[in-house]
Amino acid sequence: MNDFNRAYTPSTGAGSMDMAVNEGLRAFMLGVYQKLAYGIALAGGLAFLVGSNTFPPLTEFVLFSPFRLVVQFGPIALILISAFAMKRPSPLGTAVLYWTIVTLLGLSLSVWVLMATMNTEAASRAGIVYSTTFITIAKAFFLTATAFGALSLYGYTTKRDLQPIGVVAIFALWGIVGMSLLSFLFPPSGFFETAVTVGVLAISGVLVAFDTQNLKRSYFAFEGDERGLAVMTNWGALNFFILFYNIFVTIMSLLSRR
Repeated sequence: MNDFNRAYTPSTGAGSMDMAVNEGLRAFMLGVYQKLAYGIALAGGLAFLVGSNTFPPLTEFVLFSPFRLVVQFGPIALILISAFAMKRPSPLGTAVLYWTIVTLLGLSLSVWVLMATMNTEAASRAGIVYSTTFITIAKAFFLTATAFGALSLYGYTTKRDLQPIGVVAIFALWGIVGMSLLSFLFPPSGFFETAVTVGVLAISGVLVAFDTQNLKRSYFAFEGDERGLAVMTNWGALNFFILFYNIFVTIMSLLSRR
């Protein structure tokens, strides 16, 4: 009987199992990318709705009232709170977190659209002057999408373990976040601002590949667990969206300097 089972297994086989796993993994990753695409569409729509100044009271409320502090600091506050509050994350909870952060970051992007709409300039605390156009915004989006797609494809296909460099990149990113927060207490220099911009761009690129590889591993860890995979879909889309946002904003900053 044992011999019969051994003879029968290959014929149904390993190839069929591999194909099923590959189809499941592909469906999981497509779900993450689909949610990311919806998030990008929502963020872009909000940015243009507010930044186009079609409804001046809305633009005033989002960008020039105390609510702007919620837009500016809300995403990082939510990320920190969720890290401690979500001990057992649920699909609904992570979905609400995802769409809330997407909304706030989309509203923050309206600054660039407003600058392009009004043909105005803005200066950073370091004295760097920025101005932009809709063509620049389109270029930045194209460069971001191209870079993100290439880096994610690398993370998906590479056999190299990206864990070591990914961990270093995570610590480096939080270090930059900490230094950026300190810059609110001490006047930053132009060199510091440029270094932070380039650093965030490079680190975010590394993390795109790292997170893609991690998502593949997560699929195999939660395979068959629909609840776990739903949570990981939301976490994966959130991580991807934040990285996409970081890359886009840093490219916009570099292209819009005057």
